[in-house]
Amino acid sequence: MHTPLCDQLGIEFPIFAFTHCRDVVVAVSKAGGFGVLGAVGFTPEQLEIELNWIDENIGDHPYGVDIVIPNKYEGMDANMSTEELTKMLQSMVPQQHLDFAKKLLADHGVPVDDADNNALQLLGWTEATATPQVEIALTHPKCTLIANALGTPPADMIKHIHDAGRMVAALCGSPAQALKHAQADIDIIIAQGGEGGGHCGEVGSIVLWPQVVKAVAPRPVLAAGGIGSGYQIAAALAMGCQGAWSGSQWLMVEEAENTPVQQAAYVNASSRDTVRSRSFTGKPCRMLKNDWTEAWQTEGNPEPLGMPLQYMVSGMAVAATSKYPNETVDVAFNPVGQVVGQFSKVEKTSAVIDRWVQEYLEASGRLNDLNEAATV
Repeated sequence: MHTPLCDQLGIEFPIFAFTHCRDVVVAVSKAGGFGVLGAVGFTPEQLEIELNWIDENIGDHPYGVDIVIPNKYEGMDANMSTEELTKMLQSMVPQQHLDFAKKLLADHGVPVDDADNNALQLLGWTEATATPQVEIALTHPKCTLIANALGTPPADMIKHIHDAGRMVAALCGSPAQALKHAQADIDIIIAQGGEGGGHCGEVGSIVLWPQVVKAVAPRPVLAAGGIGSGYQIAAALAMGCQGAWSGSQWLMVEEAENTPVQQAAYVNASSRDTVRSRSFTGKPCRMLKNDWTEAWQTEGNPEPLGMPLQYMVSGMAVAATSKYPNETVDVAFNPVGQVVGQFSKVEKTSAVIDRWVQEYLEASGRLNDLNEAATV
């Protein structure tokens, strides 16, 4: 399991792990993969603390940082400072949405402290808020990749990252989006099928991956959406991808910050228990279906706002999830892909990497056996 992209990044296996947990970033990179820290929930000051910790614990291994700058969002054309943009967006959030969210949490016994929640706060969902995150990341030499989760990053940002000697990756859900990435000189295209967790499109992985590979060749493509075994990585590489971008699996490792109650929810879920919902971020995002997602699509209730306005409402639920993780499962933001139906236990990160490598070798061996049998 080795591709040219491994040589470019100096890693052993083409396994890229997206996670919001710094411990998982370190564990994956030390096990031969490439850990990527999701920065969207961190202020620049918090991100600096996280990256300093990673630098101190990761040894000589590289890692990446994932940001979120969507192609379209409310207020994107406003030439304002972050503070001015935040105030403008706050004025656009209807009070009925805030009241509805607070009542929904209260009905589930979740305390909402108005002085200690993220409602009406603007995190890393815009260029104005993501740019300081990029600046922080570029001060850390071991951070060799900046990825954008939604759309093509601005041209000046791509140039700035390249000038700093780092690579740029971006996710897409269609060949057309992939071509825009390639035309903007994105180094790595991440093709995410609709079954993937988090923000995703509607086209399934097995259809999307080869389409994107063909559209942007010879630019390297990572397969995302439905990656939960080495067998699936083998399928992705067979279609021309140079590696796998995974996320859901890393919720189910010992190093993750998730509690046993949260992880039990994943074990008990089937692949049919996820839904693409706009109820947390304002854009279609695959997550575990629960009372929160159902409430926002019930007729007569408020409809989700656009990005980033909806998160300025749902931020109170995200804050409550962090503060009361075991009590908020029914109203929590749980981005996860349909691959959740494969999860049966919590493992060490290194054990997952080892298992995936062995499964890849098994799949490759079966193909070789078939080829040999066909030539006899």
